[in-house]
Amino acid sequence: MTQKQTLVGIDVSKLKIDVAIRCGAQASFDDSPEGRRQLLAWLTEHDVYKAVIEATGGYERNWGSLLRQAGLEVLTVDPKRVRHFAKSAGQLAKNDPIDARMIAWFGEVFSDLRGQEHDVERQELDQMVTARLGVKRLKEQIDAWGEHEQPKAVQKVHQALLKAVAQQLAKLEATIAATIDNTPRFAERAEIIRSVPGLADIAAAGLIAFLPELGRVDRQAAAALVGVAPFDDDSGKRRGERHIKAGRQKLRNLLFMPIMGAATQHNPVLKACYNRLITRGKEAKVALMACLRKLIGILNTMLARGEKWDPTKHAIA
Repeated sequence: MTQKQTLVGIDVSKLKIDVAIRCGAQASFDDSPEGRRQLLAWLTEHDVYKAVIEATGGYERNWGSLLRQAGLEVLTVDPKRVRHFAKSAGQLAKNDPIDARMIAWFGEVFSDLRGQEHDVERQELDQMVTARLGVKRLKEQIDAWGEHEQPKAVQKVHQALLKAVAQQLAKLEATIAATIDNTPRFAERAEIIRSVPGLADIAAAGLIAFLPELGRVDRQAAAALVGVAPFDDDSGKRRGERHIKAGRQKLRNLLFMPIMGAATQHNPVLKACYNRLITRGKEAKVALMACLRKLIGILNTMLARGEKWDPTKHAIA
């Protein structure tokens, strides 16, 4: 039997998807039962073995599941990378069919690119932790409404909203904790992460949900995935200032308060690192990001070895 060789690029929107083979056919399908049947028939007709999908705020997940169930290899890619790739190729025009063709070309050029392993349990945890971040932001916004004097009727509305949001936040956090406790592989990772002074349940949940590669890649790659690895900006004799770039912003946002507490109060190893950097004149935020980079390196080693926090080992990590 002839082995399938065709790669397809898929651009996902709310109501439809556009699919394209770079130098071949392309089509559009509605997000409906009939549209999904037509898509699978089209993929079979064109001997497609791999689909490259641009991440689109979650709309791509159901399509990815459909294609995996049909036996295709599915890779979800960062839309920013695809857009930069298109610009570098001189493709300035942008619409759904063009995007699908550019995604296919991107997938061909970076044929060795690998996405996160498809993991339904981790994906559900990711959605719950992401939802918690959103509810937490809503709570902070309602708190901010109360900073200025308001009529009593308005104050009562704010208080009622705040109470309801706080209750739902507590329920969601309890569900996240139960999910981790009831999933042995998550519970094992959480136990290791929580052994680090300054890290508690929410930090552990975020690291498990948003950084499944932790402990399975080298420390430089782990730091780059989080977005705390400084990149060179040199050219010839010029030595530019190094900056952190890209990475998983949700995880950085979630870890900001834990790393602040760990680096300034709770974790002696990170506190020594933070104080050393401040003494050398580094800005507080720069020092905190350096401590986060150090923490990610330590956690990467701990999870790779399956060992808990030991300051005698990790002080020089």
